[in-house]
Amino acid sequence: MTAGSLHSRLDMARTEVLVGRAPGGVIYLRSPQELGPHARAVGDWLVQWAHVAPSRVFLAERQAQGDWRELTYEQALKEVRSLAQGLLDAGAGPQHPLVILSGNSIDHALLALAAMHVGVPVIPVSTAYSLVDRSFGKLRHIVDLTTPALVYVDDPVRYLQALQAIGREPLALEQLRKPATAQVDRAFAAIGPDTVAKILFTSGSTGVPKGVINTHRMLTVNQQQSSQVWRFTAAKPPVVVDWLPWNHTFGGNYNFNLVLSNGGTFYIDAGKPIPGQFEVSLRNLREVAPTMYFNVPRGFDMLLPYLEEDAAFRRHFFSRCEFIFYAGAALPATTWERLERLGWQERDGDLALVSSWGATETSPMCAGAHAPASRPGVVGLPVPGCEIKLVPNGSKLEARVKGPHITPGYFRDPERTAQAFDGEGYYCIGDALRFVEATNPSQGLAFDGRVAEDFKLRSGTWVSVGHLRVALLEAAGALLQDAAITGHDRDEVGALLFPHPAALGQLGLERLRERIALAMADCNRRTGGASSVRIGRAIVLDEPPRVDRGEMTDKGYLNQRAVLENRDEAVQRLYAADDLTVILPA
Repeated sequence: MTAGSLHSRLDMARTEVLVGRAPGGVIYLRSPQELGPHARAVGDWLVQWAHVAPSRVFLAERQAQGDWRELTYEQALKEVRSLAQGLLDAGAGPQHPLVILSGNSIDHALLALAAMHVGVPVIPVSTAYSLVDRSFGKLRHIVDLTTPALVYVDDPVRYLQALQAIGREPLALEQLRKPATAQVDRAFAAIGPDTVAKILFTSGSTGVPKGVINTHRMLTVNQQQSSQVWRFTAAKPPVVVDWLPWNHTFGGNYNFNLVLSNGGTFYIDAGKPIPGQFEVSLRNLREVAPTMYFNVPRGFDMLLPYLEEDAAFRRHFFSRCEFIFYAGAALPATTWERLERLGWQERDGDLALVSSWGATETSPMCAGAHAPASRPGVVGLPVPGCEIKLVPNGSKLEARVKGPHITPGYFRDPERTAQAFDGEGYYCIGDALRFVEATNPSQGLAFDGRVAEDFKLRSGTWVSVGHLRVALLEAAGALLQDAAITGHDRDEVGALLFPHPAALGQLGLERLRERIALAMADCNRRTGGASSVRIGRAIVLDEPPRVDRGEMTDKGYLNQRAVLENRDEAVQRLYAADDLTVILPA
């Protein structure tokens, strides 16, 4: 088997792209496909499937006693209409939205769909702002900015301090259940493309969170764009087992709406790819075989050992899984190769292993792999209706996007909204992209890191943080969970290392440091050893990344900037000449 050898019988779009060029090296890319018609509103999907497949299970979640609570499309629509009436009676509306502080659940889904059904913006807030950050500063900012009519929590005891911090009383779901009247029908009929469906708040690691406006047009267009690239999604209802939080665009917009728009079944996974909670995900996956599987790189890293070591679990997992999707962060090549190996072993290579690219402001999908990718990092080509503009920025091409799936701006924040778009109306996403093959654009685009993360050494040489971080993690294997790259205005590149707890426990700190020194040397050999790609020094941190300080997102992504800002003392020690804890390449 060679890398990139997976194939797939799934129906996907042709790998074609239209290319335009402008003075200054600016490149414009768009799909030759015209964007097809899309649903009017998110609620139209629920109404459609409640009529077409009323008894099909839409949502399922595991109950405390161990069995699954299931809700059909017909039952879901009835619940949504009832809750929608309760929201209207309570004074919720376009200027007074619904805030949800709880994690993923059937009740969360029903409330969110009820709000969107009658034109009430729904605001799912990161649970970290309520349960981890005890200052409640970000939570207060969100509530003060959005002036919600209602705030819902699924566990009043667990969220008691958060409710007290914002001066709210617990709200029971039963309080909102009312017989639906013609008022619900009128409100649903009045929804237009520009009606705000959601306000999703970014992590706010460098300041207060920004409220990204998500309109019904954005969400319905993005699913139409996805269906034109991955045409197989409409062929049979997808079955998804997913943990990704709904306050993020990946889980809450793309994955949830993919299931809803195609009449599929969504098994809500209460686990997470972190020690102590991943066992919940394993139990769910051992019972329910997905047809499509979504995760972030850290999730795959934790899942792979179980798939590799347990033949029965592996056969079950791949029994109907034809499509594996990762997004949000770079996937190490070793992880990719292990997934490929399993794809050949269990499906004779008939597996689509793909990625896409986008952001909270873009619904999220702007580019998607139109065929199984040949290696990690390939994000594909522009989806129909999306234009990608590549602007030279130092040694990279900064990506900007335009289309009907792009946010109109930030909620009640005209200054940030104006700053987010260039003179041609393209949203400045902050990422860099590059062509997989410079002379053949149809081969797709590859993610080339965050423009804002890259820095220069004192020599004036640019350091590509994203590439170097992945190279180090690949070389270190199971030794490290993550790393932050340092070196701005320094003579050499360094790294702040977050060790894997299992490796630290098994080896001890001194042996771990020795193994890391060897891994650094291996990384430097792989990258060529030039100053911009050579890890010259590293230090092991004794505290894992903290969600409450913005260092780690709900999805398990490391925030490079927040880590460096919060751990400046460690950076200073890293470059101190006499610090004996600094690790040098072996």
